[in-house]
Amino acid sequence: MVEKNRWLMALAAVGVHICIGSVYAWSVYVKPIQESLHWSLTDVTISFSIAILFLGLSAALMGKFVEKNGPRVSAIIAASFFGLGTMGSGLAILMESKLLLYFFYGVLGGCGLGIGYISPVSTLVKWFPDKRGMATGLAIMGFGFASAIWGPTIKILIEAVGIANTFFILGATYFVIMFLSALYLQKPEADFMPKRFKKKLQEGKKTLKKDLANLTLKEALKTPRFYGLWLMLFINVTCGIAIIGVASPLLQEVVGISAIAAAAAVGLMGIFNGAGRILWASISDIITRPVVYIIFFATQVVAFYMLPSITQIVVFQFVLYFIMTCYGGGFASIPAYIGDIFGTKELGAIHGYILTAWAAAGLVGPLIISIVKDMTGSYAQTLYVFAAFFIIALVVSVLMLIDVKKLKRELK
Repeated sequence: MVEKNRWLMALAAVGVHICIGSVYAWSVYVKPIQESLHWSLTDVTISFSIAILFLGLSAALMGKFVEKNGPRVSAIIAASFFGLGTMGSGLAILMESKLLLYFFYGVLGGCGLGIGYISPVSTLVKWFPDKRGMATGLAIMGFGFASAIWGPTIKILIEAVGIANTFFILGATYFVIMFLSALYLQKPEADFMPKRFKKKLQEGKKTLKKDLANLTLKEALKTPRFYGLWLMLFINVTCGIAIIGVASPLLQEVVGISAIAAAAAVGLMGIFNGAGRILWASISDIITRPVVYIIFFATQVVAFYMLPSITQIVVFQFVLYFIMTCYGGGFASIPAYIGDIFGTKELGAIHGYILTAWAAAGLVGPLIISIVKDMTGSYAQTLYVFAAFFIIALVVSVLMLIDVKKLKRELK
């Protein structure tokens, strides 16, 4: 077997993620579909909700498949599902069928999302035993930045060729990029070690951090650590989705800026979301994953509590963008955290089950916002609720750190 370049492996992973991450640009389709087909906002938004739901479900159900059949087969299936789901959405628009749109974009596209999300990530952890966080952060960064690339592309294409043709063109484009990326993906040999890193280990210049265990999915599900990770991701995503959802009205309500200026600020949030994925994941390689999550939650308790009372626009935006880096960093650091405490035996399967937290958060976050907004009449009040959520997450993250230290002592 010819040894592949692990950095090209990371690039192939980015290729997959940058395509499936286009789901975050769904909002660009919303108004044109509403105006063209006279559907309600709820009718159109349901497609996105179904896609995120099936992302979580397919990631959980297909995790074992990914581990058994390898990243290449899994990513090709993801390319087929996501490409066909996007192209099928064009057919749904031509036929003016909501049910077809829900099936193609929501169910089929959502399955492509879930399988495509976990396929390269678990593989990269194995290719980068020395830089787990940075490697997974690099791939997942592609997912975070995708909306900045595909959002303007979708807008230009809709104006040039119409909604249906935009889906056809992009569906084919996604398939080609994902298929070509999938062809390069491959598991490394057992106990793979980069040559330079291996040499430094032999010379005593570096030490390899040992995994605390090497568990199967069934074994991991029996540990409290699994549910600790699940809850931490759930709270981080719930609160992140909340801030994404209310950022524009919040900026107008608290700081008093115009709708156009608020829209520009929201656009910048996507950049910080993507940058936070590689930044925090790389930092986690140095200061460890448990410490990074404690920093996430401790700082966000303060940030969410203070945000409604900040009237200086520069300070408000600084805090807002910091929150977005933590939101992205939470996604990117989870796969490496899983590898650290459960090993890489069935990392893809465990990661898939933990991603159900994302699907649940996608439903719970907007629901909490709407309930609190209806009760209080203010978007600002919702942030106090999420600050309380972060206190729970902080407690869990501290308990996780204590547990990890205890396991390390037992291994000595």
